Amino acid sequence: MHRSSLADTPLLKISRSVSACAKCRKGKIKCDAKLPACTACERAGCEKECTAANNDQFARGKERSYVAALELRIEKLERRLSYARSMNASVALHGPDEPPAGDPSRKDSLALIRAAIHRKAARTQENADINTLVSDFGYLAVNTTTRDFEPSESNMTFARIVLAASTNDPVPEARTTNLPAEPTARALVQFYESNILPLYPAFSGTSLHALVSDVYQEHPRPIRSSEYWLFWMVLAIGSAAQSRSRRDEHYLNAVEFVARALPHADRALKPGYVTQVQSLLLLTQYAMLDPAHFDSWHPIGFACRAVVDQGLHQDPPHGQQMDPDSLDARRRAFYCVYALDRAISMAHARGFSFYDDAISVVLPSPFQASTPFSGAGPVAKPTADASVCLFRLRQLQSAWYQTLYQGNPTEPLPDAASFIWQKYFEMWEWSERLPASLPAAIRKMLDLELRYSYVFCIASSARRAQVPAYGRFLIFEHVIAYIDGIYDVANLAVNAAFYTYHDALRVFFMGSQFSAVLRDARDLLLTGAPIPPPLSSPGTVQPPPPPVNRGTGDNLDRSLRCLERVKLTLKLYGERWDDALSLMESFEATSADVWNDLTTRQATRMAVPTEQWQPLPVA
Repeated sequence: MHRSSLADTPLLKISRSVSACAKCRKGKIKCDAKLPACTACERAGCEKECTAANNDQFARGKERSYVAALELRIEKLERRLSYARSMNASVALHGPDEPPAGDPSRKDSLALIRAAIHRKAARTQENADINTLVSDFGYLAVNTTTRDFEPSESNMTFARIVLAASTNDPVPEARTTNLPAEPTARALVQFYESNILPLYPAFSGTSLHALVSDVYQEHPRPIRSSEYWLFWMVLAIGSAAQSRSRRDEHYLNAVEFVARALPHADRALKPGYVTQVQSLLLLTQYAMLDPAHFDSWHPIGFACRAVVDQGLHQDPPHGQQMDPDSLDARRRAFYCVYALDRAISMAHARGFSFYDDAISVVLPSPFQASTPFSGAGPVAKPTADASVCLFRLRQLQSAWYQTLYQGNPTEPLPDAASFIWQKYFEMWEWSERLPASLPAAIRKMLDLELRYSYVFCIASSARRAQVPAYGRFLIFEHVIAYIDGIYDVANLAVNAAFYTYHDALRVFFMGSQFSAVLRDARDLLLTGAPIPPPLSSPGTVQPPPPPVNRGTGDNLDRSLRCLERVKLTLKLYGERWDDALSLMESFEATSADVWNDLTTRQATRMAVPTEQWQPLPVA
């Protein structure tokens, strides 16, 4: 049945209770509004403090069902909408001429709407009324599984909402309509399958190679828009991941491939299908490589909303029979979204899209993955499933990040030292269990993630403001190891793992933490004297042992080399991403006092005769 307007019959889904109690609202916890106290308050032992029981509107005997609550709201909104339409009809009789009739193209539709608003005062009034009506629905969560965003029904589709929110600079128009040479396409697909798909296996490599074969057939089968989106976005990601400069051929080709994918966005991002989640994941991955055109924060947010609305954040009930392979594929799709959400949120120091308490999904089964190639040549020997290793690390990161950075900042964490040492030990234990068959490049990337996680977990936060001397020593050592590793990666001709713009953000974070510990405990760290772990009470978690120092030189030389490499790494990344140069300039400004002091100490030391100077011991 044809619908004249989205505002007439909105298809919205309630995904939260009508009225949350005060405690759940303050803690941003999902509230089921159960009486006499909600489940969250019952678990916390705060039944008497739950305001759901004191809310007269929803008190026992006066409960309102979701349907009843919506009926009252809809009745009110229908009256206001009717009034707005009558006022618009009245104004239209005396207003200026209507814009020319016709069927505007999708490309120009938004521009024509904006122009019409300026030409006709009645349109302005109508938009204001409709915006008021929409704001009254603000307490309802958007249901991304609705089929109401159809291109045939409305000029505004879900894909256009996603792209409008995610786009920084518009993507230039495609320069050609021809397919790239088949060897070129297969090489990019192979790069994606070897270096990115093992970490984020939202779809199978077999299906990807089959799609490439279908696209290059002389008489190809009918190919769906979601498949074209997959084809072009994989080429774009594979090309952008090999770029070394925003002016090189790899980057220019990546932008071209994205331009070829965008016309298929309406169908590829169509809500309610697993292909929507896969398509949003690809858009997020590309945005992480091309922040000039896309902001990765928004597409990963839409992807999280999609997996929740499709129920992928919960395993199927035990009574529901499901093929093991299909169940693993479902779990992998969820954890790909989960892993990217955690990584992006931490890099930007923002909150996660959903809490771990809302998730009930078992990690997918590890499998021995190989890197097949449809062309000639030997097949690589099987390697361990790197994705499950990455998913487990994201779970460990999520646990302490939620507690330290998303908890109530006004409530200090009780026994923070034991909590942090426990999380440190869990991450160390994870690293010790990594399979020996992991590819060297992926193992290197996971080791850098581990160093980054150590520093992030130990660093000062709102719930744990003071870092002990031993914690500063651990940060000092892990930052140096991280910067040495990422500096080598940044200088490689081709990255053999998934490194993105967020690695520039991590370099800036690690460099800032390094400057902070030197500023707070410079003399203690530069002497190189052993810093013993703090004494712990019996029965509490013991601090970790000091990391093994594999560097050369004393701590003064190591510190200067680390600060220099932070700037050099950000400069290298600045050739690919403009924002990395801004990070470099900001780091130089904030670390100038530390740099000047260290260079002065070095000059003073060099002025001392060699026979009177002995190198300081290294911890």
